[in-house]
Amino acid sequence: MTAIPENEALPESATQARRVALIVAVAFFMQLLDSTIISTSLPQMGESFGVPAVAMSIGITVYMLTMAVFVPLSGWLADRFGARNIFLVAIALFTLASIACGVSQNLTQFVAARAVQGLGSALMTPVGRILVLRNAPKSELLNATALITWPALFAPVIGPVLGGFITTYLSWHWNFFINIPLGVAGLALVARFIPGDRESETKPLDWPGFFLTSVGLACLLYGLERIAHAEDGALPTIALLAAGILVGWLAVRHLARAKNPLVDLTAFKVQTFALSTLSAGTIFRIAINATPFLLPLLFQVGFGLTPVDAGMMILAYFLGNLGMKAVTTPTLKRFGFRSVLVVNGVIASLSIMACAAISPQTPQALVVALMLIAGLSRSMQFTALNTLAFADVTSSQRSSAATLSSMLQQVAMLFGVAVAAALLNLSQIARSGPILDLVDFRLAFLAIGAIGLAASFRFLTLPATAGAEVSGHLPRN
Repeated sequence: MTAIPENEALPESATQARRVALIVAVAFFMQLLDSTIISTSLPQMGESFGVPAVAMSIGITVYMLTMAVFVPLSGWLADRFGARNIFLVAIALFTLASIACGVSQNLTQFVAARAVQGLGSALMTPVGRILVLRNAPKSELLNATALITWPALFAPVIGPVLGGFITTYLSWHWNFFINIPLGVAGLALVARFIPGDRESETKPLDWPGFFLTSVGLACLLYGLERIAHAEDGALPTIALLAAGILVGWLAVRHLARAKNPLVDLTAFKVQTFALSTLSAGTIFRIAINATPFLLPLLFQVGFGLTPVDAGMMILAYFLGNLGMKAVTTPTLKRFGFRSVLVVNGVIASLSIMACAAISPQTPQALVVALMLIAGLSRSMQFTALNTLAFADVTSSQRSSAATLSSMLQQVAMLFGVAVAAALLNLSQIARSGPILDLVDFRLAFLAIGAIGLAASFRFLTLPATAGAEVSGHLPRN
């Protein structure tokens, strides 16, 4: 691929940049919807396959582990074979695997299909980001990032509700078959509207880096996932986390010294990328990802609402997520990344903590208003973090930066759920309660909000001009 100047895109068109971002967003939505929709149909799938519902969790585990193994390879593949080509392969794999999941006759077939789905998903997210970065000038990066961010806010909220509806009124098979029209549309749009690209000089594959990074990430993610489902005891979970940290350290040590590393770690020398992706960004994403896990449990277990009524409450949270899209860009242009990340981060964190104060007796209008505020602030913070991450990385760092960002967001997603689950369990154990109670949720929301607050103030270390070329913000002297 011909190198793209920092202030240009190929082709030089804001319309093209937004078109590419929208096409990538369609693929992201398909992927993220599938990840969240399956959980509602596990009992019915287990009955269909003649196995206990708990045995079906292997389908989620295999999907996650396959993703962990192949995400580190995505950037190298995009450079070697072209990001557009790999993105097409990713969508095709994901769609075909979805069909295979839907027609599976037993658990073995289903697990095999989920593994292929995980491979497609592993390539889709980072390579999709690479396509957006390569086709968007910096002046359009904020709008493009906002487009590819909405699936991450939309799918986790609507997925369980849609999955429950499909499973109840159709069958679990259609939870996978709905990916067919999305996948076909994605393939046609990518082939028609996204230009081909390939790096002119391709590095040899760093096999030791691939092995260490994949094994470390797989152990860490599986260990974090087990925290929320620790039925087999704590020892295997601790062993997996320890192995993940150790192998991860060896991977970082290798990547820092290798002549042609699988992933270029120099992106972490860019302050805006390091802060929004690794340190404060990861910490805040823990709070962002813990909240959608806690809210449905709060409404169903803590409030005693039916799944349908709980879903209606969550709908306000979703509407808040979408409602902020129209004002995110002008707000960042007016106040800049630093002010927005600090002030909005505080608002988002306080709205999470405020969830500890509501109860079944709280007026419904007040609960809905809180959900709207929490959704609005979460959406703005998510978009600001994802945009700032790539504001200052160079063209040569984009592939590795997209890969690193995807890896760390996976860690933050599972860590957020793990921390929330651990807080609920610890609170229940501390009070010797037989089941979860409202007080357990209150403690969890307060702790998660405090984590968000700590991360918000960390953004004060950013300069006032951070990401100004992307946001268009002109700080006053």
